[in-house]
Amino acid sequence: MQPNNIVIFCISKFDENICMLQPWQQGKVIKIENESLSVKKFFIQAESPAALTFKPGQFVTLDLPIHEQKNKRWRSYSVASWPDGSNVFELLIVLVPGGAGSTYLFENVQQGGMLTYRGPQGVFVLPEVIDKPLYLICTGTGIAPFRSMVQYMHLNNIPHKEIYLIFGCRNLCDSLYRKELQQLQQQMPGFKYLPVFSREAESVTVKKGYVHPVYETLYTASPTESLFYLCGWKNMIDEAKERILQMGIDKKNIHLELYG
Repeated sequence: MQPNNIVIFCISKFDENICMLQPWQQGKVIKIENESLSVKKFFIQAESPAALTFKPGQFVTLDLPIHEQKNKRWRSYSVASWPDGSNVFELLIVLVPGGAGSTYLFENVQQGGMLTYRGPQGVFVLPEVIDKPLYLICTGTGIAPFRSMVQYMHLNNIPHKEIYLIFGCRNLCDSLYRKELQQLQQQMPGFKYLPVFSREAESVTVKKGYVHPVYETLYTASPTESLFYLCGWKNMIDEAKERILQMGIDKKNIHLELYG
């Protein structure tokens, strides 16, 4: 992952200088759940009993025993949960074929096991005052920081404008937090959950396609100064960044978090 000149809130997760700002600590895996066929949720309890404080959108870095060189052991994941007064946080992790980190987590980590981590940290976070519409655009497990953001906003009654969570994946069975976000759409004023599926047939309940036409259509219908947050795989981020700039959005309003 490399810093990009339009990144305002996001700095590389693997920037060693930033990672060194916090000490390593131990966390206990208290629960593991399947979210889809290739994605698991890991619930980790911090060693300190104090409430875990962080900003929605931040990430933790795991130090996994998969290589002799320390920087090749590190894997960073956005926190999918939100500050709730507890010392437990949730990670949403996809099994990457041939990926040493995710393979270790899926095959070797069990409930009751310990993980070494540091964080949460990072600057892919919302502004203190949300006075512009938000376009939260993601693919795959890139939905994790956005789930943290919108749930935190809802539960703490944080004032906001319109929020469009545009989530892309291949199949309906791959949709993450689907029922939860559908329910949140009914409960949270101004929040729209807009999933699209590249390999499903179009139907009344399923929209086939990719994320790009969704935000382009929405913004064209109501062009106003907005904030765009992008999280997911590099190919989607690169294309979305270019399209959004072509829409006339100021680069200071585009914020990125790349996966992979």
